[in-house]
Amino acid sequence: MEKALGRTLPQMEVRFKDVSISADIVVKDETDIKVELPTLANELMKSVRGMGAKKHTVKKQILKNVSGVFKPGTITLVLGQPGSGKSSLMKLLSGRFPDQKNVTVEGEVTYNGAPANELLRRLPQFVSYVTQRDKHYPSLTVKETLEFAHACCGGGFSERDAQHFAGGTPEENLAALDAARAMFKHYPDIVIQQLGLDNCQNTIVGDAMTRGVTS
Repeated sequence: MEKALGRTLPQMEVRFKDVSISADIVVKDETDIKVELPTLANELMKSVRGMGAKKHTVKKQILKNVSGVFKPGTITLVLGQPGSGKSSLMKLLSGRFPDQKNVTVEGEVTYNGAPANELLRRLPQFVSYVTQRDKHYPSLTVKETLEFAHACCGGGFSERDAQHFAGGTPEENLAALDAARAMFKHYPDIVIQQLGLDNCQNTIVGDAMTRGVTS
């Protein structure tokens, strides 16, 4: 395929070094507020006392001196306790971490050696971030969900794409085209194999009200 394209297939290596994230949070000093029964009168008194509570700013450390590398063609599992900063790291690497005045981000992030600040506008072309909240049709099976996503992305190999396979010999170009067309045609099945979803591919996704793979 590389001979037909006339160049190597694109790859992305993500490196991050000494990444630290901290946030300044305003909190109230409520140590003098007593714990009482949740009656209407007590709740009103609690609100009044809370308005008079002293406020001060504390620094919350989300990540501290985190370093690592994501190699192309590999799958990396990031583990950590709840609140340890896993989502913050993923959002930072995908360019989706919120830029706020009370948040301080330090460290270095590069994509194939290029600094992140040079690729901010183009970063969505290289990196995708999937949130923890499901946004799928609960009545579709796992395979149908992947097929639907594949169709939304074009679902096939266009003639415009085929024009790029002209850098090798006629035999090499034809073999590369056949491989590319087969990959695009069966891409949902490829994803199922890569993620080990064979056993649940015909199970509906489900939601909070419908039993499925997510419940």
